[in-house]
Amino acid sequence: MTVSMTGFAARKGQGAGHNWAWDIRSVNGKGLDLRLRLPDWVEGLEAAVRTALSQSLQRGNVSLTLKLSRDGATDASEPLHLNAASLAAVLRALGQIEDAAMAAGVTLAQPTSADVLSVRGVLDTAAADTDPAPIRSALLADLPALLQDFHAMRAAEGAALNAVIAAQLARITDLTAAAATEAAARRDGAATSLRDALAKVLANAEAVDETRLAQELALIAVKNDVTEELDRLRAHIDAARSLLTDTGQVGRKFDFLMQEFMREANTLCSKSQSLGLTRIGLDLKTVIDQMREQVQNVE
Repeated sequence: MTVSMTGFAARKGQGAGHNWAWDIRSVNGKGLDLRLRLPDWVEGLEAAVRTALSQSLQRGNVSLTLKLSRDGATDASEPLHLNAASLAAVLRALGQIEDAAMAAGVTLAQPTSADVLSVRGVLDTAAADTDPAPIRSALLADLPALLQDFHAMRAAEGAALNAVIAAQLARITDLTAAAATEAAARRDGAATSLRDALAKVLANAEAVDETRLAQELALIAVKNDVTEELDRLRAHIDAARSLLTDTGQVGRKFDFLMQEFMREANTLCSKSQSLGLTRIGLDLKTVIDQMREQVQNVE
């Protein structure tokens, strides 16, 4: 079944003295791009989450956010702790900036304590003696349920996508059949036009190289014949239907197949030699382009 790269899931949980809220969402992408926003103080969490996502997803731009707080605390009541190492680093950097400004003859306004505290990392809501192992284990135990919800939504989106693509394939099938009918009807008219043109040439020519004439006629027939393009379109339709029932990741194969669809439709238009066949070719290109947009969301 087709799986969409578009999905969303959210989940709340609690354990190890903390409350948390997961948020994961994804859109289409050429590869797998993971963007994680996780608490820095829970050591080892990001690496474990990244590994879990890489093992269960193949493609998509995926964003995952985790909000974590102590059990029973709110953002306003969460105790704050001064990170001495970060503070020292910020103060050293400020001193270097002031020295450089003085050397350049530039006067800087003195930063306030609020300015210093606003620097990321100076204040920390996690106690210095908090052991991250229990909360890390609790979060990783909760992650599979989040991913299950996430995959369920991507599968539901994929089912809807499957139906849309199947309908577009049916339309391409009908247009290919119509093109074959139009090409057959055009063949008789083209033969008549060619005979009339040939008669005019022979009537006004004193001598004609029969071998060269036969070669030119054969070349014209080959240039106008669309049988090969129609056969390849039918083969592409069969391949696309097979991909719709494939249980693996078929997005990249679909991308390539859409290029082949469009190539045959373009060639069909260039060789049409009739208004009816040109219109069918243009309709084919329109449907193929619409289908290509849908395929961009297939994992």
